[in-house]
Amino acid sequence: MMEAIGYAAVDAETPLQPFRFKRRDPGPSDVAIEILFCGVCHTDLHQSRNDWGNALYPMVPGHEIVGRVTAVGGSVTRLKAGDLAGVGCMVDSCRHCAPCRAKLEQYCDEGATWTYNARERATQNLTFGGYSDRIVVDERFVVKVPEALDLKAVAPLLCAGITTYSPLKHWKVGPGQKVGVIGLGGLGHMGLKFARAFGARVVMITTSAGKAADARRLGADEVLISTDADAMAHHRASFDFLLNTIPVGHDLNPYTNLLKLDGTMTLVGALTELAPLVGGNLIGGRRRVAGSAIGGTAETQEMMDFCAANGIVSDVEVIPIQAIAAAFDRLLRNDVRYRFVIDMASLAA
Repeated sequence: MMEAIGYAAVDAETPLQPFRFKRRDPGPSDVAIEILFCGVCHTDLHQSRNDWGNALYPMVPGHEIVGRVTAVGGSVTRLKAGDLAGVGCMVDSCRHCAPCRAKLEQYCDEGATWTYNARERATQNLTFGGYSDRIVVDERFVVKVPEALDLKAVAPLLCAGITTYSPLKHWKVGPGQKVGVIGLGGLGHMGLKFARAFGARVVMITTSAGKAADARRLGADEVLISTDADAMAHHRASFDFLLNTIPVGHDLNPYTNLLKLDGTMTLVGALTELAPLVGGNLIGGRRRVAGSAIGGTAETQEMMDFCAANGIVSDVEVIPIQAIAAAFDRLLRNDVRYRFVIDMASLAA
């Protein structure tokens, strides 16, 4: 076993604090990674505070992990010591169900093993995430990070990036389509960048007129203020695809009316209850409301390579680990443009 240090939640009320623990030694298919940067996701906040009622303590959050490979097992073929590598939201799955065989491990019939707040399949030991100095992960769940990318801004691609890339690819967003991205935050800003790179006409849909300039900087061709009834009516039945990144329960009906015939709105942010849908809004235009969760490792590698080819990374604010409590408080106020990333060198302090 290897000694590791990080920051952990010990219960739902206490701020994260320094924590010493052990990582397994690398097995034949494992990759050991020195963590250099770790993104801060809203999920980290919710899980550490047990907002969803499934917390396992002690909990080391973090599932947007990038770092340098320090060692690999004897059967590892895709990575070697010295490579840059990334780890996202999951570190294992059953590997034999239909989704896993299709390289869609995030939809594993038996449930994926999450990077933290879960138990290892073989040992039932707790998984510990990226708010730490090192991690050991099976090669199947590690992606290779191109050297050309800004490493600190790569970290959020492992969650916010793949969460938005995957549905845009699955629903074949591309040239000639009108695409709306609902909500400008950690997910929304990546959705704008990807939809633009895929060649679509992109409309940022937000409640805040103050975000218009930034939305255009990030790639929006137009900004639609969803509280403006006249503007919403003007765009009625005109969108091929809507990417809904709003992270809390809300009313979908104003947005379903924006979809054209056979249009799709995909939810990637809201995990809790939503207001009831008006069936006629869907039936009248053969519209669809769907959901999407991250991506498998193969698709995450595809996204990483796409980002390298197109110069796409996240907009980030780098913080030391000692500032994580303040960062969580700012997350609650949506006071970040657009993702916090922890410089794990600060653990040395």
